[in-house]
Amino acid sequence: RMLSRLAPKAAVRSAISGTNASRFASAAATGKKEKPAPMAAQESDSFCMNLFRGKAKVDQVFPYPLNLDEERKETLQMILDPTAKFLNEVNDVVKNDENAETPMAVLKQFAELGAFGALVPPEYEGAGMNNTQMARLAEIVGSHDLGLGVIMGAHQSIGYKGILLVGTEEQKKKYLPDLATGRKFAAFCLTEPSTGSDANSVRSTARKSDDGSHYILNANKIYISNGGFADVFTVFAQMPIKQADGTTKNKVTAFIVERGFGGITNGPPEKKMGIKGSNTAVVDFENVKIPKENLLGGEGEGFKVAMNILNNGRFGIPAAMTGAMKHCIKKTIDHVTTREQFGHKLEEYGNVQEKLANMIAKQYACESILYILASNMDRGIQDYQLEAAIAKVFTSECAWFTCDEAIQVHGGMGFMKETGLERVLRDLRIFRIFEGANDIMRIFVGLTGIQHAGKHLQAQASGGIGGLIGLAMGRFAGPSGAFNGVVDPALKKSADALDNCVSLFGRTVQDLLVKHKKGIINRQYEVVRVADAAIDIYGMAATLSRCTQTSKSAGSTAEYEKKVANYFCETAAARAEANLKSVAADNEAIVNTIAEISKGACSAGANPIAHPIDTL
Repeated sequence: RMLSRLAPKAAVRSAISGTNASRFASAAATGKKEKPAPMAAQESDSFCMNLFRGKAKVDQVFPYPLNLDEERKETLQMILDPTAKFLNEVNDVVKNDENAETPMAVLKQFAELGAFGALVPPEYEGAGMNNTQMARLAEIVGSHDLGLGVIMGAHQSIGYKGILLVGTEEQKKKYLPDLATGRKFAAFCLTEPSTGSDANSVRSTARKSDDGSHYILNANKIYISNGGFADVFTVFAQMPIKQADGTTKNKVTAFIVERGFGGITNGPPEKKMGIKGSNTAVVDFENVKIPKENLLGGEGEGFKVAMNILNNGRFGIPAAMTGAMKHCIKKTIDHVTTREQFGHKLEEYGNVQEKLANMIAKQYACESILYILASNMDRGIQDYQLEAAIAKVFTSECAWFTCDEAIQVHGGMGFMKETGLERVLRDLRIFRIFEGANDIMRIFVGLTGIQHAGKHLQAQASGGIGGLIGLAMGRFAGPSGAFNGVVDPALKKSADALDNCVSLFGRTVQDLLVKHKKGIINRQYEVVRVADAAIDIYGMAATLSRCTQTSKSAGSTAEYEKKVANYFCETAAARAEANLKSVAADNEAIVNTIAEISKGACSAGANPIAHPIDTL
């Protein structure tokens, strides 16, 4: 999928899942304390989950899992070539941005390429692609027009994804053919004025009719991508559900709603900073009658449906971001190899070289993470929530960094509209907000992993003297050496650095748990830095895995690729170690100072510091 919706709506989706760890994340974000029911320690094959235990579980990362057979490669190329031609010759990204609209005629032509039904099986008139193929398609679109990518993603990655994932056979037959071919468009309706990162604050209501034949929906949804022209909506609303004890409790429920049902209106397109070619609007549902057959999932299971939809398509943003980064890097290379200043081409200056090296290294790491995620999903791996969240955060921030540096290298020319980078920068800004605001995603990553490690530590500590001895031995154990046997010899130094980071990470998490216990959910200063370290460490693992795999067949570029991988790992290891050392220190003073500065400004209603002239 590529993208999705706008701000508050998106932060909701990713930050929360059905686990207690996600409840921790929500609680930490709102300051509320939650006491999840005790759960037994669960084993996981996830690299990132095991990272929080200081374990190097490499099976899902090494060898690099990307694998497309010849038939899928041919199918992909049959779609990519006409898509690139369409993007270059038919779709006008500049006009879309200026007019704040992508013409419907253009969208219909795009639909003819199969772009709106990429993951839908052929029996429902879709292209039958897998996640890896879809990621490559999303890359191409992201490199040309992120606004079009939002339309595409809002339609198929979230708009009708619920039907594809949990819909009944009757629902699939009824809706997927029209949606996969672009004869009709879809939208995903969750966000409301009171619903940002807290999905449980949804106030839309649905009730069953007295005769049980239909549901009656009333809802006010905001920031809905495709909301102005969608024909089919996946809508979430609170519905009274009878509990086992006889009481009634409101629970989120999902519905498939057609515009033709009546009672649906939308506002004018929102005026946005970027992705202007996409349509974003308020959508209101007033006493809409929904046939009982259009219940999506079970009554009261809407939250689960929403999280399933969002987690399943999370590789979309990393794909679009990777494509956008490639675009910015190409423009930068074209500029620095032709532009002369002070008697030399820009490419000859060390500072410019460093900027370009950082852009290329970050893009390489992002792409490496992207195709591990998509490939593991294609392999049927289910435990990828941390890897997906990390991919979203890392790629959206690397893309912003890359475009910003590209503009800087271009100088005043980069600031001009004609160069095209200012539009990309505006478009990129939203990706750090929707699909789960990066701030919330960091808390989610940190607390989910910490909870996983905590349960295992608790289980081990309860194992009597043997368990306590095992804890002590593990605390002082050195690096495992797990990566040396799976990386190319030229990457050994980086593998050692990764091994050291994993070991240091596990000890740091254990120390935080011992020190703060359940209070860790309110220690966002430490949790965010732990998450940042996890992001860099996973980026190192993905980079080394990819480089090891591709160096076997990269030919003349193999040595260059190894330099890129080693450079990324060197810089990432330094960041990870710095973050871990910072959380290991006594941070009470700085945490208190941060709180006091913030509270002082909020209580004053403005920055209370006087202007220097006024103090004379």
